[in-house]
Amino acid sequence: MTNKHIQLLKNEMCPATGCTEPISIAYGASILRKEFDIDYTKIKNIYLSLSLNVFKNALGVGIPGTNLTGIPIAFALGLIAGNSDKLLDVLADIKKQDIETSTNFINENKINIDIETTSQKLFIKIIVETLDNKYSLVIEENHTNIVQLSSKNEIKINKKNNLEFSEKKSDIKTSILEIFNFIRTISIKEIEFLDTSISLNKKISEEGLNNNYGLEVGKTIFSSNQLEKIDVKSYITSMTSAASDARMGGCQLPVMTNCGSGNQGITTSLPVIYFGEYFNFSKENILRAIALSNLVAIHLKQKLGKLSALCGVIISAIGASCGMVFLKGGDINNINFAIKNMIGNVSGIICDGAKNSCALKVATVTEAAYNSMCLALKNKCVSSIEGIIDEDIEKTINNLISLGKIGMEETDKLILNIMLSKQI
Repeated sequence: MTNKHIQLLKNEMCPATGCTEPISIAYGASILRKEFDIDYTKIKNIYLSLSLNVFKNALGVGIPGTNLTGIPIAFALGLIAGNSDKLLDVLADIKKQDIETSTNFINENKINIDIETTSQKLFIKIIVETLDNKYSLVIEENHTNIVQLSSKNEIKINKKNNLEFSEKKSDIKTSILEIFNFIRTISIKEIEFLDTSISLNKKISEEGLNNNYGLEVGKTIFSSNQLEKIDVKSYITSMTSAASDARMGGCQLPVMTNCGSGNQGITTSLPVIYFGEYFNFSKENILRAIALSNLVAIHLKQKLGKLSALCGVIISAIGASCGMVFLKGGDINNINFAIKNMIGNVSGIICDGAKNSCALKVATVTEAAYNSMCLALKNKCVSSIEGIIDEDIEKTINNLISLGKIGMEETDKLILNIMLSKQI
């Protein structure tokens, strides 16, 4: 029987090229074309209904392999050239001609976009009308989780009426203590598959550092330290945010995601990887620390949900802080202290959509992760009489989740209204 923590890692970590919300739209479009052999030249109208959070994250982010942003180009590329077999790497193989064809298709003004009123944070509904048929697809909860797929005459998928749909594969319960015990005892061979996250995420980090993407946050931080040996905090911050620069700026390299997010995958892994390499920790210890970081983030994201008004890299950096504490020989108390320090510090950062400046937030939380680690290893943490911190670590986590899911519900709506007002 597969260890539940191994299963969690395999369920919630996968490669993706580009921001996963527009990529999920592209994936849905590619599935429709593949399953029903749709000829895009015969399409009359397209209707996209998106949850608030999907719309917010897909509106202004760079689409990989192009210098374009937004929802229509993501859909068109998926419909015309996407490879659905590659899941969230659906646009990995697009060519220049595909971009030109997709741009021309967009100019025909057949794509209509609306906000769907739904309790689902991750919801995408696509309706495609041709001269003689109507096709429909719905994605919910996970970026590749198709719950409905049909044409006027055929229903291929209808999980809404399937009782098994309620048994979500990611609902595997754990705790910080269980995760810590797992990391200390698991055979290294069982987690060697995490080496892929090192190679993928380091490659896009180097791409962001060596080229000009977005705000060039990582490149700027790194270059400002060139007159002297770069300190470890600036090093891990620059290398991590450089990966986000590249990813949000349209780089066509894949990243290893965490809970469906590339920026979260970057932030759970790269601070730990570069911290470990800076201090020459063994590959085994780095792999264990990456596993710890990702599992802590998964534990929190299972409670919070894939998308929220709370910036997801906060959760990832909490994991990264724990991973660095582990590398430095910290025990479970030090791990708990790091989590409390992070929650007591950066818990109010909002998600105002996916975009180039996400790299700034990645830089901020990476620095916070390092600072929280330093305090935790000195047995210092935000006390339970302060703010939303509780003596019990799981209650502290639940307080953060309540803030993100309940307290910031109206914040999400206000953010969207502000973003929409700029589009008029």
